Amino acid sequence: MMDVIANLSKLGLELPESAPPLFNYVPYVTAGNMVFVAGQVPIGCNDTDLYKGKVDENIDMETAERAAQQCGLNILRQISDAVEGDWNRIKRCVKLGGFVNCGPDYTDMSLVINAASDLMVAALGEERGKHARFAVGAPSLPAGFCVEIDAVFEIK
Repeated sequence: MMDVIANLSKLGLELPESAPPLFNYVPYVTAGNMVFVAGQVPIGCNDTDLYKGKVDENIDMETAERAAQQCGLNILRQISDAVEGDWNRIKRCVKLGGFVNCGPDYTDMSLVINAASDLMVAALGEERGKHARFAVGAPSLPAGFCVEIDAVFEIK
């Protein structure tokens, strides 16, 4: 039995509340045995304004990594909702797609998004948490956030 909540607790983390979508989309879609989680920004923490701006301009690496981790927590909340809290239904995290709000010369996007990748492995375990991934730079992101991450999961 997988105990994601206990794994998060060991890291001093907890799942945020479900956030409703702000626009005309749903937070996740289940198609067969796949769940597609919409892009998650770093909301659900005490001060989301800390995570607004461009990485390597007015957002440092440590803050960007915390933002990516918060996106990962939001992804875990959405997949928990998709499987109605039954973490054992998750076969694996298949893919994360990460966007980093940065200038044209910034090249450390993978380091930022790795915070979310590390969270998936810590929460779900090595076998279920390892995934394919992309990390790209973007000239801007919704509401000025520094990171946005989406995900695909395989479920039972």
